Amino acid sequence: MPRMDAQQFDRLAARARALAEQEQEQGQRQGQGQGETPGPGARHRPILGIAGAPGAGKSTLAARLVARLDGLAVLVPMDGFHLAQAELERLGRAGRKGAPDTFDAAGYTALLARLRAPAPGTTVYAPAFDRSLEESIAGAVPVPPDVPLVVTEGNYLLHDEGPWAAALPLLDEVWYLDLDDRRRVPRLVERHVRFGKDRARAERWVHDSDEVNARVVARSRDRAHLIVRMS
Repeated sequence: MPRMDAQQFDRLAARARALAEQEQEQGQRQGQGQGETPGPGARHRPILGIAGAPGAGKSTLAARLVARLDGLAVLVPMDGFHLAQAELERLGRAGRKGAPDTFDAAGYTALLARLRAPAPGTTVYAPAFDRSLEESIAGAVPVPPDVPLVVTEGNYLLHDEGPWAAALPLLDEVWYLDLDDRRRVPRLVERHVRFGKDRARAERWVHDSDEVNARVVARSRDRAHLIVRMS
């Protein structure tokens, strides 16, 4: 998997923790008010996005950050909004699974809006993507209202076309993971092999699909708040 030195990870974890503590301080200020009930949308829960090309290490870094924050954050992957395989086949897009139009982008941004302004006492349920099934599973990720930070990761958080353009304004920060293609592409092939493709098919899929998507993702790199160079 992509690596980073301990100091680099510590800096990133501290930056994520600062976002979580910012929300906690906001909640404390509201609680110390004059007894007034905050109006709808008064609370703003920060959302940290981690973007990058396929195989850059987004899910690995996001999971490590959430583990380091130990209860202060929940991970909500963008991949839970993959369209179902049957729908991709109906649309004639099964061979390009992972392209921007093979996700429910409007559904993802609607979820971000709910997560950003949580209703008191209401747990929001997000979908997850099961790579062994190659399908999304609804209601798999509970996000309690009192968790102060949401971490989300995916290819198209910075994409500025169609419904994806609504995602970035809902994110407090987006980090772009930059991993050299000479390391990223073989890692992608190995991942596909690990989840059931034979090597020849995995290599074709990476060349014909994943790398086409990677070029789309790279075009939005400059919109990120932070570039994280992986090794």
